[in-house]
Amino acid sequence: MAASGSKKVVYAALAGNSLIAATKFAAASYTGSSAMFSEAVHSLVDTGNQALLLFGMHRAARPADKAHPFGYGKEVYFWAFVVAILIFALGAGVSFYEGIAKLRNPHPITDVYINYLVLAVAMLFEGGAWLVALREFRAIKGQGGYLSAIRDSKDPTIFTVLFEDSAAMLGLVIAFTSIAIGQWTGQPIFDAMASIGIGAVLAVTAAFLAYECKGLLIGEAASPAVVAGITEIATACEGTLRINEIRTLHFGPEDVLVTLSLDFADSLGSVEVEAEISAMEQRIKERFSEVSRVFIEAQSWTSHLAATRQDAPES
Repeated sequence: MAASGSKKVVYAALAGNSLIAATKFAAASYTGSSAMFSEAVHSLVDTGNQALLLFGMHRAARPADKAHPFGYGKEVYFWAFVVAILIFALGAGVSFYEGIAKLRNPHPITDVYINYLVLAVAMLFEGGAWLVALREFRAIKGQGGYLSAIRDSKDPTIFTVLFEDSAAMLGLVIAFTSIAIGQWTGQPIFDAMASIGIGAVLAVTAAFLAYECKGLLIGEAASPAVVAGITEIATACEGTLRINEIRTLHFGPEDVLVTLSLDFADSLGSVEVEAEISAMEQRIKERFSEVSRVFIEAQSWTSHLAATRQDAPES
């Protein structure tokens, strides 16, 4: 996914959540609804999260320097991980606290129809932002399922916003349903249970996002399709006898490092090997735009095997 597509998703979510948060806080203050207050905190946290994602994207776009020779692409992974922590600590934490406090001291909601109106408007705004995120995610997911596409995605801004908006829509449904049941039964306890339910949704969402971002922070390889394509290009070279090793690493959503160790035919001279390496690097970059750096090492299979054994940790 291009950076422009990622930013469009984040900007849409930022605009929607900032308007919704202000409306929800006003409604919660006026009606005294615990569920509405939890939803307001949820939207406020989401607004801050989108700002952090934009900040991370800005930081990640900085060029490489002496201190960071491979660039700052992983900043977007770091800030996406921070977003996951904030969802858990602030969103889920406040919702659980508010729900438990309401259970201990239940009180009825006043002017309940204001809550219905605010929740309906929030669903409209959230639904619009969710559709934008879903449309952009569909453009990159291919033919596979959504869960596998999220696991394979190297752009956390897209699936983070998608999950945030999905959790927000589910939270709105929980709040609307619980307030309606509480009004019908006359039991304010359902309002408190809604806060706890919203907290649970946010906790699960945060845990999943943190897990996905952790893998990107540690370092994930390029997709199997990219690795297979690079392998195809390397083996197509007439002078290549064997691929000793191929390793890839994402330094950002569109920033992949490729290292290759190749065993070339002994009949090739040094000038010919250099020409083959240069041509191979050019073909890889032309075919895969996300590949920014290619390092190719010419080494015999036996030498590579000996070096691998030497570098292997002792048992």
